[in-house]
Amino acid sequence: MVRLEMRSDIAAGVALMTIDRPDRRNAVDLSTLQEIRRHQITLASSARAGGDPVRVLVLTGAPPAFCAGADLTGVEESEFTSTLTEVLRGFTELAMPVIAAVDGPALGAGTQLAMVCDLRVATSRSRFGIPAARLGLVVDHWTVDRLTREFGWATARAMLLAAETFDGEALRASGAVHRLGDLDAALSWAKEIAHLAPLTIAGHKLALERCTSGPAFDAEVEEARRAAWASEDAEEGRRAFLDKRTAGFTGR
Repeated sequence: MVRLEMRSDIAAGVALMTIDRPDRRNAVDLSTLQEIRRHQITLASSARAGGDPVRVLVLTGAPPAFCAGADLTGVEESEFTSTLTEVLRGFTELAMPVIAAVDGPALGAGTQLAMVCDLRVATSRSRFGIPAARLGLVVDHWTVDRLTREFGWATARAMLLAAETFDGEALRASGAVHRLGDLDAALSWAKEIAHLAPLTIAGHKLALERCTSGPAFDAEVEEARRAAWASEDAEEGRRAFLDKRTAGFTGR
């Protein structure tokens, strides 16, 4: 089961997606991935239709884990791996920033889910790793590339070649985890981000995702940049700066 809820009690525009399979330590099977993918499509469609805007998405797992990996009863199915790929790339394609709130194990597919989030908040008891070498499996090249960029070469090599795991404090020291804290800390950060200019964030996220996958000039990135500069939010930001007040951004 995967829950998606708007957290209006935290701030307008903050949504929380929770993987809720505590009996399996939130290991993902095919149906769980399909639920996540449906939620991703709903979020993207709502943004395009101009519905209630989700400005920040927080991804977490019900206690006692973030996600303990893939449910091994379905990992050999080709549909499972293809759906996992869709889910991983789906988070990178959402216009809003995604924050991983990690507490407990985030292993295998759990680390993959954390690495595709834009920002990561984790407790000191969190554990990250990809134990594929203990299972005789090889992860796809896209995952290897993403892991090296998000967690660093040295950490990626230790995870992939020695099946080592790292706690939240170690990854905070290396920069792979952006803040130490629990779900409340992640939601508090989401509240802060929700007050920033959404068109700016969407343009920057698009540019960041395209940094290693295409030429220095990208037409879609440039279009997003120009749209932000010409937006009502840009004018509001300039006025707020001159008036020495907090800007009220609308995403237009």
